[in-house]
Amino acid sequence: MSAPSTATTTDGAPTGEARRIVVVGGGPAGHRLTEALLARRLPGTTITVFAEEPVAPYDRVALSRRFETDDDLLLGEPSLWEHPAVTLRTGVAVTGLDPEARTITTAEGETVGYDELVLATGSSAPRPPIENSEHIAVYRTLDDVDWLRAKAAELADDLGRAPRCAVIGGGLLGLEAAGGLRGRGAEVTVVHSRPWLMNAQLDEFGGRTLNRLLEQEGYTLQLGERPAALTVDLERAEREHPYTLHFPTADDVAADLVVAAIGITARDELAREAGLELGPRGGAAIDGTCATSAEGVWAIGEVACFEDTTMGLVAPANAMAEVVADRLAGGDATFDGFDTAAKLKLAGMDVASFGDGFAEADDALEVVYADPAEGVYQKLVVTDDAKTLLGGIFVGDASPYSSLRPLLGRELPSEPGGFLSAAGGEPAEVELPDDAQICSCQDVCAGSIRSAVAGDGENPPCGDIGAIKACTGAGTQCGSCLPLTKKIMEKEMVAQGMEVSTALCEHFAPSRSELYEAVRATGLTSFTAIVDRFGTPADSTVNFGCDICKPAAASILAAEYDEHILDDGRGALQDTNDRALANMQKDGTYSVVPRVPAGEITPEKLAVIAEVAREFDLYTKITGAQRIDLFGARLEQLPSIWRRLVDAGFESGQAYGKALRNVKSCVGSTWCRYGVQDSVAMAIELEMRYRGLRSPHKLKFGVSGCARECAEARGKDVGVIATAEGWNLYVGGNGGATPAHAELLAKDLDDETLLRYIDRCIIYYVRTADRLQRTAHWMAELDGGVDHVHDVVVQDSLGIAADLEEAMARHVDTYEDEWAATLRDPEKLRRFRSFVNAPEAPDTGLSYVVDRDQRRPATEEELAAAETGERPVLLSGPRIPVRGTDAAEPDVEPAAAPTDHADADAPQPAGTGVSS
Repeated sequence: MSAPSTATTTDGAPTGEARRIVVVGGGPAGHRLTEALLARRLPGTTITVFAEEPVAPYDRVALSRRFETDDDLLLGEPSLWEHPAVTLRTGVAVTGLDPEARTITTAEGETVGYDELVLATGSSAPRPPIENSEHIAVYRTLDDVDWLRAKAAELADDLGRAPRCAVIGGGLLGLEAAGGLRGRGAEVTVVHSRPWLMNAQLDEFGGRTLNRLLEQEGYTLQLGERPAALTVDLERAEREHPYTLHFPTADDVAADLVVAAIGITARDELAREAGLELGPRGGAAIDGTCATSAEGVWAIGEVACFEDTTMGLVAPANAMAEVVADRLAGGDATFDGFDTAAKLKLAGMDVASFGDGFAEADDALEVVYADPAEGVYQKLVVTDDAKTLLGGIFVGDASPYSSLRPLLGRELPSEPGGFLSAAGGEPAEVELPDDAQICSCQDVCAGSIRSAVAGDGENPPCGDIGAIKACTGAGTQCGSCLPLTKKIMEKEMVAQGMEVSTALCEHFAPSRSELYEAVRATGLTSFTAIVDRFGTPADSTVNFGCDICKPAAASILAAEYDEHILDDGRGALQDTNDRALANMQKDGTYSVVPRVPAGEITPEKLAVIAEVAREFDLYTKITGAQRIDLFGARLEQLPSIWRRLVDAGFESGQAYGKALRNVKSCVGSTWCRYGVQDSVAMAIELEMRYRGLRSPHKLKFGVSGCARECAEARGKDVGVIATAEGWNLYVGGNGGATPAHAELLAKDLDDETLLRYIDRCIIYYVRTADRLQRTAHWMAELDGGVDHVHDVVVQDSLGIAADLEEAMARHVDTYEDEWAATLRDPEKLRRFRSFVNAPEAPDTGLSYVVDRDQRRPATEEELAAAETGERPVLLSGPRIPVRGTDAAEPDVEPAAAPTDHADADAPQPAGTGVSS
């Protein structure tokens, strides 16, 4: 096979002549190739990507997440497909290839020419070669998972019970499909032809350990035989299973749904019909340059057959993409072979393997720890002198995997047994060489991470994990390398003389969690006392603090002593929103958000909100948090508004604070025919229990009354999902710019145990998290992650459970609504003045327009148009006409306050000032 010719100069660089690169296939391999080509800045090159699916390339490694969320799983940044040199054509199948004419043909009959063609068509999911196999679903694409989700829900609805699903295939994909269906409430039987699961990655002892773990989790296993036949009876009696799998000797398996995930079949139709050389089991045969037998045609990913092997893993696909990109740029990169390391992504199953886990090398030595009773198996394969690492298998405890994998083929720094964590091993500190691969998905080595930390003339130093991910790509796909990446980053920062600081700010050397414990231990109750005891004396500004330490100290004091956030001079510590007990908006006005626990509200309370909104002319919006936001209130109006709401029984929703925002709930078993628990009652109990507790960051809870998960509980800091036996508790879910799914902490809990575990978890988070650290990042940075939280919360491994529960009980007993307390206190009401020397003068410099019958702030363009008379609908002042009716300023008592000057730290909306 000869590599396709590439127009280059004598030094190997591209000539700059216009080249048309066509990529057939919109999967991870095609995505990575496009990124790699753009990174090389090839002048005059255009890249056209044909994707058969109707969506942009997405992360198939994370496909099982689609069972839990509607996340589109898109790879990389959307801006990649907006590059002027790139054209992405989704929903377009390529049906023909003519290597001599250098053209392809689409299903619509369009002919497209190319200079270089890259086949990245991936693979398809085969079905077993048995009769009626057309009735078997597959697990391969987003559409497949969406169909399985919907089908599981439909079956549960029709049958009135948990559907029974048979998953054929006990490898990585099969177990992920089984886990996804079980997570949707199905009973799952895993059918596998070998006596133990994941036989391609695990030896017999490891595989049988995994068998035992899955059976303990409630899966049924049918092992050792392939299905011989499938019978279908769609006219069966109600609630009977329509499908039956038959085996040569084993018992039949009856099911309501049958799914196959038995491997991959290379999508090599284009290569086959074009006469390209194929591998013995299919796939376009490639050489070390990833070139096929046809000039100008390359193949990467699952469609490529290298040394008679095709592989359904993302790491080799990415490596092939980099090789082709380098070759098209005039380089000489070669593909060295397949990285077969694998890690199972299944809740509760810690399984990983890499290298020569089966000890097939001559004179290989196996170092093993096995505890069948605990379901733990760890094995390292080394050379016969016990020095060089050849591979490993981990089941039940895969914690050594991330640090050992980069050492593959290298000498271990200590005895192999020291790396077996389950046996109590304590390995020596590993200094990884620059060429040690840390992230196989993105092919990032230790040296790249160190270089990113150091920076260069063009790129500033990277001093946090987010910057490292953005700069190198490490940890952006499967994420298993992140702990080691962070460790390398911090060690290099120290080597570069960069400070790896945990200090709260320049005024306090302790971290936020350290300061919390110090305040708790010493009983300090004021910011001044905290400064005197733990501040930095050398800094003359320490007595004033900063916008980092002051709100952090205020949060610590509020969380520890459950006192009003404006008491005892603490108002000066708060940010604008907390000082005003409301969220400031873009025009300097504020929003009002009363608490509506679980979204449940009476018609009478709805009427009060409507009256307040009409009387004060507030923009009204129902939010995704099952609450009602009222926008456009001036500072001096807030007490009058809240007087009406508090008198009607409302409380502050704390939308302005780092506290519990809301507990989202579905309707649950009270009305819904699918509900198995009263999710509304539980959500209300949670909201009323944890309301007002100040924390390092905002908190959101969710309670779903069944596995259909309508309340999106797994996207919340605390998620509660009903089961027939009780409640499953999830923790660490976050939305935002870097969303994270909550992880299972405990299952099938009764009400009392559920509350006890949440009490412990939340107080532990409040005491130990960094400033503004969401629960997902807090948990990820704990040594042991969710397992550590489980040990502390469920097992009481630190012996602090009683203290955590007592702290929460104290909060519940002493909680008082912040606005009710404010309305009773003239000193607190002094803050609510627009102009402190003109207490009754409203701010009339605010400009609005009417949009969909409600007022909103005018844009800069609308203000300019009003000045020229082009926008006559522009309105100014505290009131605006609504639906053609002039409404006068409401007759509301001004906020009670003395006439002297307000506090210097009172909130100052836009367009207002303080006179001296």
